[in-house]
Parts: sequence; C-alpha cells; structure tokens
Amino acid sequence: MKLKVVGCGDAFGSGGRGNSCYRIETDGHVATLDFGASSPVQMHRFGMDSSAVRQVFISHLHGDHFGGLPFLLLDGQFVHRRSESLTIIGPPGTKVRMDAAMEVLFPKMASNAWRFDFEVKEVEPGSTSRHGPFTLTTAEVIHGSGAPSTALRVSDGKRTLAFSGDTEWTDALLPIAHGADLFICECFAFAGSPHGHMAYETIAARREALGAKHILLTHMGDEMWARRDEVDKAHFTVAEDGLERDI
Repeated sequence: MKLKVVGCGDAFGSGGRGNSCYRIETDGHVATLDFGASSPVQMHRFGMDSSAVRQVFISHLHGDHFGGLPFLLLDGQFVHRRSESLTIIGPPGTKVRMDAAMEVLFPKMASNAWRFDFEVKEVEPGSTSRHGPFTLTTAEVIHGSGAPSTALRVSDGKRTLAFSGDTEWTDALLPIAHGADLFICECFAFAGSPHGHMAYETIAARREALGAKHILLTHMGDEMWARRDEVDKAHFTVAEDGLERDI
C-alpha cells in the first residue's frame, strides 16, 4: 500500500496546507481517505489524475473533509471524462449532505445523468465492510458534524492504515489504531483540550495504548505547526502536503 498526503491541513488552511485528503494505492487500485474542499486543486498541484480514484472513504461531513466531492464528480463528467466507477463511502447522512452540497454549489447537479457509474454507500459506525480491495472498519468518535463522525481503519490484506478523522480523545480510537502499520492522527494543538480535537501531549501520553507501529500527525493548527520541532521523531512523523510513504 502506498500513501500520498494530498492535504493535511485544518479547516482554515493553516500554514498554507490543503484540506484533508490522503491518496492510497494498492495493486494499481486508487482510493482516498477524505476529499476536502481544496483536494481538486491539490491533486492538480501534485500532477495526480483524479479520475483514477475509485473510492473515497469519508470520515465525517465537514467541508474540509468532503467538500471537494462535487468538483470531483464534475471533473469526471466534463474534463477527464471518467470511465471508471466512483463510490463515495461515508457515515449515515452522507447521501443527503452530498445532494445538498451539490444543489448549493451547482443547482440541479444532483439530477445529472452521469457518464460513469457513481453511488454513495453509507456505513454504520462500528461496522466492517468490503469495498474493492479494501476492508473498512469504522468507529464513532467525538466531533460535532451534524451526523456521526468516524475514525477509519482500511486494510488491503497486507497492510493496515488507520485514520482518526477529527475527534477529541476517545477510547474508540484504540481498536482502530491497534496494530496498524500507520495511524494518521489529527493533532490540532500542542497542549490542552481543544474542543472537538486533540493535542499532541494527549496523543503522546497514549501512544503505547494506541498500539500503532507509527503515527503520522495531521490537521495541525498554527500553534501546533509552530511547535512541530518538539515532536518525538522516533515515534511520530509530522505530515506535510506531498509526503509519500510506503506502508
């Protein structure tokens, strides 16, 4: 499994980083974790073909995590003229929120006759499901988004990638992260208890309990970004847009 960080910033683009989007590839099959509002721009920046994406796994329904999807669909319809199918996999409420976003951004878009197979699949938090070569396990976390917010665990049968999504500390992260080859963990602040988010000091104190082989810190606000050199480099990597990693 190969990972490329398309965007690792927070909702405000702190530090000039893109919204949440992580491209994963296994045996030529491409998917992403999240597809935030800036993701189409970031994919062009890095010379990526967005029409190669077959699945998008959405952690929760905030614009910096799913807001790029209407543009991904229109790109496939009119620009790259996608032929491969596209499946959006998200928590309950994804279809309604997607339709609303499309209507606001591009009226009547939701009624398009798509030139490619497109569907939205909703998965219950705490469930395990199969999507192409990937097995997805989800867990509900603590982050208000008007629908369940989830952490994700994705495996291709050889390697496992885990993702916290956005959340305060919750023990629901433990089975998601345990044994993962890489755990992408949101880290909005360095210290304290930011509402709906986590701080580096909290994550570091629970690193052994999480049980992941390595942790990639992401979704950093300005204060965390300014103190990134204080991170324990033996156990953590600070995410940057464009970072590539074999998992």
